Amino acid sequence: MPGRLTLLVGSPRIAPGLFTRVAWQTLDAATVVLAREADEPLADAVLQAGLEVTHLGEVSAPALARDLMDRAATADVVWVASADGDPGLTDAVASEVSRLGEPPEVEVLVASWDVPGSRLLDVVAVMDRLRSPGGCPWDAEQTHESLVKYLIEESHEAAEAIESGDRDHVREELGDVLLQVAFQSRVAQEHASEPFDIDDVAGTLVEKLVRRHPHVFSDGDASTPAEVEATWEQIKAAERAAKPADPGHPGGEGGHEGLLHGIPRSLPSLLAAEKVVARWERGGRGSLPEPDGGIGAELLALVARARALGVDADAELRRALHNLDAEARADRT
Repeated sequence: MPGRLTLLVGSPRIAPGLFTRVAWQTLDAATVVLAREADEPLADAVLQAGLEVTHLGEVSAPALARDLMDRAATADVVWVASADGDPGLTDAVASEVSRLGEPPEVEVLVASWDVPGSRLLDVVAVMDRLRSPGGCPWDAEQTHESLVKYLIEESHEAAEAIESGDRDHVREELGDVLLQVAFQSRVAQEHASEPFDIDDVAGTLVEKLVRRHPHVFSDGDASTPAEVEATWEQIKAAERAAKPADPGHPGGEGGHEGLLHGIPRSLPSLLAAEKVVARWERGGRGSLPEPDGGIGAELLALVARARALGVDADAELRRALHNLDAEARADRT
């Protein structure tokens, strides 16, 4: 009586052993468990669980399919998929099934699925490979400081992609921004006295998000965007008050309660103006002082007017620039 061939597939990004119950039952009942190499993630998980795994090494898909089907003619065989998905294997197995008069039963069994965000593990792994010995010489010599210009450039390119409405372009540019976060975090691991890694960065972010959203994760009662924004600023102010002052860094944390606190000096002036106006209003100070005749005060008043209308002043100015450019191009034709 023919045996059975099970192609066990799953995510190489999960923690070892996180297979479904059916997957473990199938492995336990198998006559033989096969895999390509000892370092394959899924095969290693099976081995770590105490099951014997036979490694076949690099074999072409047609040859592997024939070997698997021959073994499954009289036994229950499990093939533990490789991280690359074993290209061409399923097609080769299908050809073998068609060739044989009485083929063994074949099934594809999913042992595990990727969870949302699992591809971020690939980003970390690739970045580590590039930065490690034997990786990329250019990546290896970069520092926090040398990478700053790329962080700024990629952020602006992502913003431009979003404005374009091209979804493929947006996805690509957001990936470039993510690269900068992963790159900076990998560089930080090598600091002699104060190292941190991508998990520390993510952990700090999670703690901040939970702390600043008490209406979601705790007993806060903010129910409108305006209330949420006000609560956010109150929590930020309390966090600043708890940190020591740093006179040498006006944009740093602690002891700086001014309207410009925490706003990078390199931030475009229009964006900085929007943040300052918002802080002025949230502080309960009422309307801005009347412009004194200076152009700067008039620009600030215009930003306040845009905010009152619910308009993004920076976006509106960029839209006006694009319209002007379009008119100029039309005139030339």
